Amino acid sequence: MPISTLFAMPSRAKKTPERARTVALSPADTDALAAIARQRAPGVYAEFRTGYHGLRSDQLDRLRRQFGPNEVRHDRPAPAIVQFLAAFKNPFVMILMFLCLVMYGTDVLWADPAEGPSYMGVGTVGLMVLLSVSLRFWQEYRSGRAAEALKAMVTTTATTTRRIDDTVVTSEIPIDQLLPGDVISLAAGDMIPADVRVVRAKDLQVNQSMLSGESAPAEKTAEPVHAVDGRRILDADNLAFMGTSVVSGSATAVVVNTGRRTFFGAMTAGLSGARPETNFDVGVRKVSYLLIRFMVVMVPAVFIINGLTKDWSQALLFGVATAVGLTPEMLPLIVTANLAKGAVHMSKHKVIVKHLNAIQNFGAMDVLCTDKTGTLTEDRILLEEHLDPAGRRSPATLRLATLNSHFQTGLRNLLDKAVLEAAGRPLTDWIARNHRMIDEIPFDFARRRMSVVVEDGDMDLMVTKGAVEEVLAVCDSVLLEDTEQELTPGLLSSLDRLVAGLNGEGKRVLAVATKRVLPGDARREYTRSDESGLTLVGFLTFLDPPKASAAAAIDALRTHGTAVKVITGDNELVAETVCGKVGIDVGAVVTGAQLDGLDDAGLDGLVRETTVFAKVDPLQKARIVESLQRLGHTVGFLGDGVNDAPALRAADVGISVDTAADIARESADIILLEKDLGVLERGVLEGRRTFGNILKYIKMTASSNFGNVFSVLVASAMLPFLPMIPVVLLVQNLIYDLSMLAIPWDRVDREFLAKPRKWETRSLSRFMVFIGPISSIFDISTFAVMWFVFAANSPEHAALFQSGWFIESLISQTLIVHMIRTQRIPFLQSRASWPVLVTTGLACAFALVFPFTGFGHALGLVSLPWTYFPWLVGTLVAYCVVTQIAKVAFIRRFGGWL
Repeated sequence: MPISTLFAMPSRAKKTPERARTVALSPADTDALAAIARQRAPGVYAEFRTGYHGLRSDQLDRLRRQFGPNEVRHDRPAPAIVQFLAAFKNPFVMILMFLCLVMYGTDVLWADPAEGPSYMGVGTVGLMVLLSVSLRFWQEYRSGRAAEALKAMVTTTATTTRRIDDTVVTSEIPIDQLLPGDVISLAAGDMIPADVRVVRAKDLQVNQSMLSGESAPAEKTAEPVHAVDGRRILDADNLAFMGTSVVSGSATAVVVNTGRRTFFGAMTAGLSGARPETNFDVGVRKVSYLLIRFMVVMVPAVFIINGLTKDWSQALLFGVATAVGLTPEMLPLIVTANLAKGAVHMSKHKVIVKHLNAIQNFGAMDVLCTDKTGTLTEDRILLEEHLDPAGRRSPATLRLATLNSHFQTGLRNLLDKAVLEAAGRPLTDWIARNHRMIDEIPFDFARRRMSVVVEDGDMDLMVTKGAVEEVLAVCDSVLLEDTEQELTPGLLSSLDRLVAGLNGEGKRVLAVATKRVLPGDARREYTRSDESGLTLVGFLTFLDPPKASAAAAIDALRTHGTAVKVITGDNELVAETVCGKVGIDVGAVVTGAQLDGLDDAGLDGLVRETTVFAKVDPLQKARIVESLQRLGHTVGFLGDGVNDAPALRAADVGISVDTAADIARESADIILLEKDLGVLERGVLEGRRTFGNILKYIKMTASSNFGNVFSVLVASAMLPFLPMIPVVLLVQNLIYDLSMLAIPWDRVDREFLAKPRKWETRSLSRFMVFIGPISSIFDISTFAVMWFVFAANSPEHAALFQSGWFIESLISQTLIVHMIRTQRIPFLQSRASWPVLVTTGLACAFALVFPFTGFGHALGLVSLPWTYFPWLVGTLVAYCVVTQIAKVAFIRRFGGWL
């Protein structure tokens, strides 16, 4: 596959419009960048008062004061006062404020002169607005701070060279500490941390799609670009920009702009920063619109019915108050609180949530695609053997492999570290003394090999190390017993058998080959085309033992409804051996070569039946993920390499680790502080618990409100007075919502956690229609008791009727929390958490006491006779029994509850 398509992002990746190329920076800024692009490296160093070894320590403080931190925080939480004012921007709060204005007009401006103005209703609704807004503000403010703290646990660094007290120090520093003039090193997988001028480049390819919209990587050079146009500054071949990423190659660069002065910073300054809606966002929005539609239907109906039979001004107040009662104004607060609580709880289990809304997809995930290394294995790679082509131990193979690993400057991985550890300090010191690096051809995922060229006497020595097939493809001879022999088909077959035997033992095998070249021109530059005519000198075998906990973690994920598929770039024999050892039913292993040429339909059929994919490239990983999505799965992808970035972006939930390549961490939604499937399994369960508690609140409120539709319509049509005082209806709604604030701390039944959960708006509608009307039955029975038993059947006794319905309505609405929160029998088989028990208990106590208080009397309620309470107890017990019977019937018919 050509390198130009290696990091072509799937369709899910967001692209910046073409116009971003011309509007991000001012003409003066782009002209300044163009001037830097035209200079040679010495001029660039002079421009920023730096040098080959970077900034001096005595320059740092002045530059920090002048330029500040290297941050583009377009997603930084707004100041507290702005967040507080934004909490008013809610349709439900606006309804309350409208009601407050109406009440101010009817109770104060146009009040009956004989009674004088009354501020009770206005004060009550105003208090509701203040409480609702304040609670939402405080929860979102705390959630924002918690999210910032979690993000701070995952930092991105840059390899920076500085002169500290006359000593040249190269180290990793957080990217927010970078300053103009810093000298940084770049390698495959690195994010570009600022706008930089490249001063040394070797086969450098940079993915600029997030700025330019072009998927093909741009090749960068260190040479001056004299024809650069400031209006097309992204086309400058020697400039790289913040937020882009290195696909392959290596480079040294000088930082020229940081923070908001970068192309990316200037571009994002003009954007709203709003993230695209996820399925979860769409689901919550649909629920809100559904409830608002109920409100839109109910307000005119209740207003007209009560206006025709009663007083028009009171009818208006009652209609709007009913609309508020039917609309959960606390919904955004409850959702945010649940997600924030889940994120903080998951962080205690070493799972960092970068995007709160990813929690729902995490819980809904039914297929997890993962690499083999570090998840199924210990990620503790050891060099087991260094062999010649005949399979005998060979010190020469180790020496040449060490030379390759020591001098390379690109993507150094665990295999290189294992080689250097096995070689030891004496051998690496000897290599450093006796060889000088001439050039390198960096690793990329198309060639799957890398080469270094060093001086070796009067010749140049190329040493190539990489995947066996790719190295053998550029060899024409083999070194056997110090004699070069032609690589014949028969010899190639014997080498294949040797490698297959090593792979069958679970060992990963790399090949090492060499080539001696007479030095050419003085510059002595080598390219990929020079990797030909090599001589195979031997093999390296690596062992990464299976992780002891992997089998149990895979079994736990399987038990909880999440299938594990392994997608690795490793050899199929190694993948099959390791997967078999950790309890995965491997079946037939599919290789990347088998995927080539398949259309989507053919790929879907293969992916449906396959568990292990081997020797796949980055684009094939993303295609596998997209195929699973077409098959109806919610897909998680766990990866930590630069080659995992396309699949991480394509997945419903991208998962990486804190030690991953920069581009992998940036592409992920969730970061694991420990690369372990056991950690992941605990995170999945927490995601489901969080989603379960959100569903509880939505279904409790929606079904209760649906039932109230019928209750209010019946009462409005049949009664000669308002069934509830408007202000009291608002108080009831507020008390219920306050009791719901404890839902994020509730338990979730094991049955709900046992399988993945997706957002289904249809199931909500079914739930509302099936369960909602039950409350109407008992509301109407309460109307009958108050009308016939207590003779509250005239406007003179309206307060008694309203007080009786207030108590029954609020307590039944609160009790239903315990009925709906579990599919079991509440209190006996499943008990709510203590916070939920306390808040709902207090709400019930308030309902019982409020009509007997002075404040209740001031709002128009009256004390009830003690003979009312046996009727209340009977009504509530019957309500709970009928609801439980309906619950059992619902589960039998539809196969689930929440």
